[in-house]
This record gives sequence, C-alpha cells and structure tokens, in this order.
Amino acid sequence: MQSTAQAHETTTRRGFVKNPRARDVGELGGAVVLAAIASFAGLKVIGAVDWPAFNTSNVTRSLTTLGQGVVIVLAAIAVIAYRSGRARTWTSWLSSLASAGLVTVTLGMPLGATKLYLFGLSADQQFRTEYLTRLTDSPHLADMTYDGLAPYYPAGWFWFGGRFASLIGMPGWEAYKLWAVLSIAIAAALGTALWNRMVGVSTGTAIGLASAAVTLVYASPEPYAAVLILVGVPMMVVTASALRGRRRLSDGPTTLGRTGWLSVIAAGLFIGVSACVYTLYTGLFAGTAVLIALGYLVQSHLRHRNLAVPGTSERRAEQLAVLVRLVVIGAVAGAVALIVWTPYLAARASSTSAPNGAAEHYLPENGAVFGLPMLQLNLVGVLTSIGLVWLLLRAVKRTIAFAFGWTLIGVIGITCISLARSAIGSTLLSFRLEAVTAVVLAAAGILGVIELSRAAVVKFGDVRTAIGVLAAIVAIALTQSIPSHLSSEITTAYTDTDGYGQRADQHPAGAESYYPELHRLIREQTGRPANQNVVLTADFGFLSLYPYWGFQGLTSHYANPLAEFTKRAQAIEDWSEATTTEELTTAMAATPWRSPDAFLFRYSADGYTLRLAEDVFPNDPNVRRYAVTFSPTVFDDPMFTVTEVGPFVLVVKKG
Repeated sequence: MQSTAQAHETTTRRGFVKNPRARDVGELGGAVVLAAIASFAGLKVIGAVDWPAFNTSNVTRSLTTLGQGVVIVLAAIAVIAYRSGRARTWTSWLSSLASAGLVTVTLGMPLGATKLYLFGLSADQQFRTEYLTRLTDSPHLADMTYDGLAPYYPAGWFWFGGRFASLIGMPGWEAYKLWAVLSIAIAAALGTALWNRMVGVSTGTAIGLASAAVTLVYASPEPYAAVLILVGVPMMVVTASALRGRRRLSDGPTTLGRTGWLSVIAAGLFIGVSACVYTLYTGLFAGTAVLIALGYLVQSHLRHRNLAVPGTSERRAEQLAVLVRLVVIGAVAGAVALIVWTPYLAARASSTSAPNGAAEHYLPENGAVFGLPMLQLNLVGVLTSIGLVWLLLRAVKRTIAFAFGWTLIGVIGITCISLARSAIGSTLLSFRLEAVTAVVLAAAGILGVIELSRAAVVKFGDVRTAIGVLAAIVAIALTQSIPSHLSSEITTAYTDTDGYGQRADQHPAGAESYYPELHRLIREQTGRPANQNVVLTADFGFLSLYPYWGFQGLTSHYANPLAEFTKRAQAIEDWSEATTTEELTTAMAATPWRSPDAFLFRYSADGYTLRLAEDVFPNDPNVRRYAVTFSPTVFDDPMFTVTEVGPFVLVVKKG
C-alpha cells in the first residue's frame, strides 16, 4: 500500500529508485540485516563485561535507562533527517535500528550478568529451552521430548534458533537468551520498516518504537509470540490492502486486474510463516484475513446497491476478485505451513492410538475476562485509549484503522469462543491475545496523537518543538518502566541455576548444579551420546540442558498428543509397584514405547522418588503434582548401575 504522500516522495526525495518495489525490498532487507548485526554486536559487548546481578544492584538498571535514552535520540535523528528531505531508505534504516536497539538494550542489559533469558529455566521457559536444545543437537524436526515422534508444537522459531546456536558454537540453553533478544530485535526492525513504508519515516518511527515497547511489556517472556506481534500488526494492514486491490478504502475492492500480487503473496507468506511459529496467532491472522474479505464483500454489495453506482457485473467481478485473492493467500500460507506441519499430520493420520492433548486445558484469571489495556492507569492505558478513539473515528476512512478494527474483532471473537469453550472443559488460551490488542491500540494511539498534534499546530501555531520534547519525555517514561514490569521474570533468570551449575546472582546454586556430573556419568556408563538415550526423570531442567530423550514430559499440557501422556504416567506408577528386578523389567518390556536407558530419581527415606503431573482442569492451578516411589531393591541387580550424586540417584541400565 502506498499513500499519495509516499508517491510524491518517490519522485521528489533524494535516493530515488526507478523501481519502487526494488527499493522497498532493499529497505526491508537492509533493516533486517543491519538490525541483526547491530543487535548481535550489542549483546556480545554487553556479555563481555562482568556486570553485577540485576536483582542485587541498580547498575544495569541505570545503564538500561541510559541506553534507552540514546535509542530515542537516534530515532529523533532519523525523523529530523527524514523531515529535512533526506532519502527514505537510509532514514528508515536508522529508524529501524532504533527499534532494534530499544529491544537489545531493554532486554540485553538487565540480563547482562546471566546466561539465562526471562524466567530462567522455570515454568514455560523450561520446555521452550528443551525444544531449542533438541533442534540445536540436530536440524531434523523432532519432538522436544519423545523419541520417534514428529513435533506437535510449531518448530519454526526453535529450528532457526537451533541453527543459530549451532553456528556460533553454543549449547542450546545458553544460546536461548541471545536468540530470543536477537529475533525480537530483528522483528522490531522489520516491523518499523514496514510502518515506514506505509506512513513515512516520521510516523513509522513513532509507531515502531511504541509497538516495540508495548510488545516487550506484554509478550517478551514468550519471544516467538513477540516476533509475530511486531511483524503481524503491520502485516494485517498489508493484508487489508492486498485483499482490496489498488484503490482507496472508500471506493471498495477492485476487480482482479488491479490486484497488487506482491502484497497478496507477502500476506500469504506471512500467515504461512506464522503457522510455522505459533498456532493461536495464526488462527487470529488467518481469521482476520477472512473477516476483512467479508467486509469488502459487504462494502461492494452496499456500494453497488446505490443507484449512483450501478453495475451488477462489476459488483460480481469485484467480489470474485476478493475471493480469488483470499484463496491465493490461503494457498500460499498452506504451502509454507506444510513445511513444518507435514511430519505431524502424517504421523497423526497413520497413528493407531487416539491423540490426547491437554494444551487447551488452562484458564488463569486473565483468561476468564476480556483484555482491556485501555483501562489501565498508566502510560500504556492512556496511549491505547487514544488509539481506541482514533480507530473508531477512522475505521471507514483509513486502511490502517480498517485493518486494526477487524483484527480486534478477531481477538474478541476468539476470546468469546474461548470463554464459551470453558463450559465444555477446554479453552483457546485467549489471554495470550491481550498483547496483540495492546500493540494494535498503541499503534493506533500514535496515529491519534499525531492527528492531535497537527490540530494543536493549527490552533496554537508552530509548537512542533514543544510537542517533540513532550513526546521524547513520554517515550523515556514508558521505556524506562519496562524493567519494572519484567522484574519478576528478570529476577528468576538470576536465581535459577544455569547449565554450568551456577547462579548469576552469586548465591549458592540449587540441586541443578549436579546436572553436569550426572550428564558425564550417563555418557560414561552407557557409552552413548545424550541423543541416543532415553531418561525417565521428573527433573525436566536436565532435559532442557542436554538433548536426552525423555520417557515422560513435563505435564500433559506440553506433551505431544501422540505421546499417550496419561498411559505413560500409569505405566510409571505400575513400575513403581514392582518388588523385584524381574517384575520391573517385565513391566517395562510390556509397554509399547522405548523403555528408559537411565532413571534420574530424587533420594528419599522411602526409596527413589519421582514427582509426576496430572491434569486437573478446570481447577486453577491446572496441574496436580504427586510422587511415586521405587524400591531400591528392584535395582539391586548387575544389569543396573546405581550412583548417588547429591540429592539424586542415577540408575543406568547396562547394555
């Protein structure tokens, strides 16, 4: 989509390129490359210094604030240069670098003294790290835990993260932080470049920075979600333009001959890539595309019903064109999605067991209500409130507002379905979409503020300097508050024990400090690398650090639906009741799955224990932990090697 102002810019600004599409590709590609280089270099510089821990000192907090200020100055330079008539390409690159820099300094600096990312190796970050470790060990698509199963969770972000870790020679768990920050920074740069292309560098820079800041507040603990939000919000505008064709919003959709096929293909590629990364967000983006298409069909019908615009054949041609574009977007998206989804779909089609997943069995308090960031009593609340008003006023006049409106309707629709599904024992995890709502309204809020600023100039004269200073102050206030929003997540990254057996805050490490020794013993006693061994353990952090296959997953909510989680749990309980070695080995041989090569227990006075998990949805928390205890006597046989290491008991099966 190219506005009138942009068309004028193409012929008047320095840096003119005869082929605007080539320039657009160069602008977007250059933003990605420059952001990747700058962010990686920044993270390496931060990591080279021995910083104090964030949770015990304010040093890294102060340097984060300083870095954010520098980034905002860089963004201001890009805007001033653009408004002074400099070429859009390099000012857009500078603008994109500012967004990437904001992500890098806001996440990288507070985490500078730890090797772990937000939430460390706890909670959901545990299975995410396990996935990255698996795909660092091998590029072959595989389940994060279970040997021989195709992956159920989309592997796109993790696969590229694994290739990144392999390229720089880092274990997956350690590369996780770098890849998370780097990928979000690149997405922020790409999103800003898209905004610059659509609305110019002056406005695009502000939207890009605001989107990056709000995304960090809401979605940075889930990095692949943050990546999709930063690119997905502007891509919904591209999708709206692609489905309509080359015509103003008020004039409705065009016939097929005026289709912008590059935009159509770009929309399809984005939704396809989204399907390779995050299923829920793909449902939102694809559903929004369908809603936008329906909106155009209705608009065309109403337009031609007016006697001033007759023509049944033209109406049908317009509506057919919208449907064709939608089908092409879907076909492209489906082809890309199959790159990741084919192994799982094929395995599910050929499976003789009924898939049994519990991923949707989760309903926290914020999943039982609508996400309304515009009602918060903070800067995000003010910005998103302005955005809501602007969107309502401009929804039928501007493509951006039109696309944003349908996106929010999509969020509301999924939320309503999720709330209703709770009555039948499932949800759609709609609380994850609050981040999308916040970023959409924040971007709209910037456009609303800009309109208010223009009105102020008309009424009060040239007050642009005052407006710019106020904008910079608000930007600093918003960005410097982000570490406070993430304080719990950052603190956990310092209090968790990392893969080298150390805590970044220099306090005594937990029992996880024995993991390196346990890893060495398994390798020596089996004579096989980690990826050739199956380990039964309830210490799933061990599987996050080393690419062992697990006999059982963390909880049923993260387990592959083809893994038969409940049956495996029952099998483990049955094994724990064995009183002799023969009973145990017979029971293990009777299961349809590959039996463990090693057991990693916790020692207790009653025997060797494992803490298992059971789905108890609709309760919140939705997981019940319970312990099973194995008798030490069943392993008192030459076929097992038993080693006590700290609080752990390692049992390795010979042969």
